[in-house]
Amino acid sequence: MAPDIWVLLAAIAFPFLAAGVTPGIYRLVGERVSYVGVAVAATSFGLILTQAGTHGTVSVSWIPSLDIVLRLRVDGLALLFSLLASGIGVLIFVYASGYMHDKPDLGRFYMALLAFMGSILGVAFAADLVVLFLFWELTSVCSFVLIGYHTDEAASRYSARMAMVITVGGGLCLLLGAVLISLGAGLAGQESFDLAQVLTNSETVAEELRANGLFVPSLVLVTVAAAAKSAQVPLSFWLPRAMVAPTPVSAFLHSATMVKVGVYALGRLRPLYHGPEWTLVVATLGVVTMLVGALLAVISRDIKELLAYSTASHLGLMVAAFGFQSHYGAEGGAFHLFNHALFKAGLFLVAGILAHQAGTRHVDELGGLWRELPVTAVVAVVASLSMAGLPPFAGFYSKEIMFEAAWHAGETSGGLAWLYPVTAVLASVFTVLYSLRFLWLFLGDRPDDLDPVTRAPASMAVPALVLGVGVAVVSVAPAYALDFVVEDAATAAAVESVDVHAGLPTELSPPVAMSGVTIALGLASFPFYDDIRRRLDTIYTLSHRVHPNVVYDNVLALAGRLSNGLDRTVHNGLIRTYVWWVLLSACSLTVAGYAVAVGGLPSLSGASTPLSILLVLGVAIVAAVAVTTTESHVTGVLTLGILGFMVAIFYILSSGADLALTQLVVETLLLLIFLLVLEKMPAFYSDTDWGRVARDGVLAAVVGATATLSVLYTARDESDGLTETAQYYIDHAVEGGGGTNVVNVILTDFRAFDTLGESIVIVIAALSVLVLLTMRDWGETG
Repeated sequence: MAPDIWVLLAAIAFPFLAAGVTPGIYRLVGERVSYVGVAVAATSFGLILTQAGTHGTVSVSWIPSLDIVLRLRVDGLALLFSLLASGIGVLIFVYASGYMHDKPDLGRFYMALLAFMGSILGVAFAADLVVLFLFWELTSVCSFVLIGYHTDEAASRYSARMAMVITVGGGLCLLLGAVLISLGAGLAGQESFDLAQVLTNSETVAEELRANGLFVPSLVLVTVAAAAKSAQVPLSFWLPRAMVAPTPVSAFLHSATMVKVGVYALGRLRPLYHGPEWTLVVATLGVVTMLVGALLAVISRDIKELLAYSTASHLGLMVAAFGFQSHYGAEGGAFHLFNHALFKAGLFLVAGILAHQAGTRHVDELGGLWRELPVTAVVAVVASLSMAGLPPFAGFYSKEIMFEAAWHAGETSGGLAWLYPVTAVLASVFTVLYSLRFLWLFLGDRPDDLDPVTRAPASMAVPALVLGVGVAVVSVAPAYALDFVVEDAATAAAVESVDVHAGLPTELSPPVAMSGVTIALGLASFPFYDDIRRRLDTIYTLSHRVHPNVVYDNVLALAGRLSNGLDRTVHNGLIRTYVWWVLLSACSLTVAGYAVAVGGLPSLSGASTPLSILLVLGVAIVAAVAVTTTESHVTGVLTLGILGFMVAIFYILSSGADLALTQLVVETLLLLIFLLVLEKMPAFYSDTDWGRVARDGVLAAVVGATATLSVLYTARDESDGLTETAQYYIDHAVEGGGGTNVVNVILTDFRAFDTLGESIVIVIAALSVLVLLTMRDWGETG
């Protein structure tokens, strides 16, 4: 059964419409506006649930002239991601009603949170590359607002800007990757931006990408975009800094939804890039992030920072799983995406309860809280052990499938590929360590200076409990989760048949042995947690100079210094400098246009110049040289007039009577004006600055060369025929310019080029007027 386009559009649009009216509703009902968010998320969840069992792509025309269509696709992967976003969204809005009590600017907060949820739903169902990019960027904009919620705090503003720079930079990589994919699709005879069609014909499109050298570049661009969004090494440093946001934001954006957008995109594009390059780039990135994130989580002393680094590590697990070529990769990636959303969102809510009730987030200042927070402790036990991957908890099953994929990769490829299972096991050992440390906040010894902790309000405890129950259900009956949710999602990301099984192992196999080693080493190492953390801290301190966060700060500082230097160089108040840079920029744009459009120098074969024109140009050259050598103002002005009149005669000989008339009028006016002001001009200015003369000479040569190229590209040969370059333009102008005839295209293209020249003239004239206005009072002020 085909999905209903209007139901999907309603599910996506409803959060945006609600976001638009949320500030007004907040003025009327105050903090109860959170329940509007609950209702909107529940409505979107219900609408999406009605599409369960449907499959296919539906579309609505959006911008026909650009072949942009609002295409939406429903399959197992889209349903999994969208139901997680809207379902967990319901719990987050309920939780926020208690956590955000008495906080300022709640209208802005809930507006951004609703818009974010709509953006995530747009990403989930996007079946068009343009639509995917737009919703992808909307998630970055909304997260910027939410991370920077505390606008009066420098750390909040800094973290929001960092997240924006990294994720939007990744978005630009996605845009470039989408353009390359669309080129491959066009060459394969598919609609350029139709992602659903690209995936349906993935083999053909991939062949065209390979044949044209676009496969690896587009793969790298897509991977960088996913790495930026999903906090993969070395672009993971923004995620811990984002923990300055309120806990509902951390739980929703940074554990369950936004950080999984990159993982989702890799799962979606996996059938297109399926091959050895995909494994080398994506799986390697994933296992490295898995290990680095786990190590950094162990040394973290803030509970939200610990969860942030653990999120990066688990995102690495998902990326690695989708990176492996076997069907186990698709199964493990989809299953862990589901499991992680449940247990990590629950753990973030638990962390929020601890910070809210205990007044601290420091790991070493908390412990023994199970007596005062029994319900929260139960959720923490179930979610932490699932995060650790201990049987029989949910995380164990998805990690076991990932281990199967890693072992299969090593067994199939051999050599260095065996590092995949080895690194996965090592990372998982540290995962057990930090998971047990989080659990120790409830089961460990209570610090003597910890004040009594009261129980959390129901609005905060119930959402965490619901997520804990979800983890427990999957732990007890993983087969139901696979049958109803995961299998279809894995099928959408796979290129072969998928048959997912999960359960407690009954016999020894390599993945079971890997799990056994992980659990044994993790449990055995936990008593030495403080020593391990101290040693890792030392290594971390030594590597501080190359930490990505430090590199980011240094790059921004360098950009600031270069910007200030450029500002001092260009904006120095001298009209000569402004004109110099304006002309240089105009010439650079012109030459760049020639290089892109033509890609070579103009052909001079068969071209000739009449003797009469050569004589006129010769006189003009002599006059130009004389202007620079004359010692009298009057002689210089008259010589300049000769040069202008020679240009007018050149236009007449070239059948440009209108240009000649304009040139004669302008030249006559300039000659009269110069003669009228000669007596006001000083006889001597200053000594010659030969450095400035050299710079001006270079600029003059650049302007002359640009003008010469422009003439040669459009010149005619002696038989009144077009040169090779001009003929090429005539032959391809209609197709390349998207017009109906060559006259329209020439008018459009060259009118735009002419406008560039006119704009330069206007800018220089405006600068001259500005200088005159500035100098008008210099005589009176001395």
